[in-house]
Amino acid sequence: MKALRWTLVALAVFGVLGLAQAKLKVGFIYVGPIGDYGWTHAHNEGRLIAEKTLGIETVYVESVPEGEVETYIDLLVRQGCRVIFTTSFGFMDGTLAAAKRYPNVIFAHCSGFKRAPNMMSYMADFYQVYYLNGLMAGALTKTGKIGYVGAFPIPEVKRHINAFTLGVRAVNPRATVHVRWIYEWYSPPAAKEATEALIAEGCDVFAFTEDSPTVITVAAAKGLLSFGHYSPMYDFAPDYVVSGQLVHWDKIYVEFLKGVLEGKYTTKNLAHIDYWWLLSQEAVELGAKPGMVINPKHEAALKAVKVKTPDLGEISVYDLVYARLAQMGAPGVSFDPFQGPVKDRKGLLRVPEGFWLSYDALITMEWAVEGVVGPWPGEP
Repeated sequence: MKALRWTLVALAVFGVLGLAQAKLKVGFIYVGPIGDYGWTHAHNEGRLIAEKTLGIETVYVESVPEGEVETYIDLLVRQGCRVIFTTSFGFMDGTLAAAKRYPNVIFAHCSGFKRAPNMMSYMADFYQVYYLNGLMAGALTKTGKIGYVGAFPIPEVKRHINAFTLGVRAVNPRATVHVRWIYEWYSPPAAKEATEALIAEGCDVFAFTEDSPTVITVAAAKGLLSFGHYSPMYDFAPDYVVSGQLVHWDKIYVEFLKGVLEGKYTTKNLAHIDYWWLLSQEAVELGAKPGMVINPKHEAALKAVKVKTPDLGEISVYDLVYARLAQMGAPGVSFDPFQGPVKDRKGLLRVPEGFWLSYDALITMEWAVEGVVGPWPGEP
């Protein structure tokens, strides 16, 4: 009897040790190909850094249609994934349904707002960086028309276009941002067609939400400026990329998965966990590429344009970009792109003077600010 008891104890200890030593298996579901050099490429870079940093095992599925996410979640669960990240807004409802079916699996959904005991949400958001790029775009446009190639008209993309437009008009109050929707996250042909149409309308500076460098290369072929999106795109047009948005998904992935490994995050306590990380958390970065905040080829032009601001007085756009970057990047954020007064393009006051938009208002944004031109599905 004593021998049997010691055998059972030994097996229990071995089992615990084996579990502790086994690598955590984490799955990632991507909406585009990892070679898109945009959103999915950036998420995959974050996955690789997390894998190396934490010593975990990761797997991924790429180019998953948003309506089929549950099929691929089932696949990853069967493969033994105990944590699954779904990385597109359109995956939200499918992820929530799967979280209810698999209560012992941890889920994390990117860019959405629905959660469950075993499902958190997260976003490294660019609205602050888009505002800074808008400041530069407003200073550099000669026609007063700036083009924006939008993917889908969801709150995230609308928030970014609005922040960009507010930056443009803070420098150039008469400038307008012309939007073309392509209803694709990754479609170089659609992005090319939209860019060419915007050029025909007279747009001479470009920003976009499409996960390839297509807008940049099409604009550069006409000698026109642009701002990179998600991944460093400077090398695709070194003379014409002014700056851009850079993301560091690894900041979130490492932090959250470290919490999982330490037992801080479980399948029971995620309903109120939402990582909303911005400049001050170093999850996002302003730059044409890492270490290059502004392309030196365009510094002189930005220094030559002066604007008057309520808090900084007269200042060059070049210095204004760095000043606002410092204000939004510090732990105690002292400036926000949506600080009032802000009106929508129908003239309705959306943010009164002295107020900032709340987090809930930002993530559910449907209205368009003054200066946005073009269709705006869902506009109230």
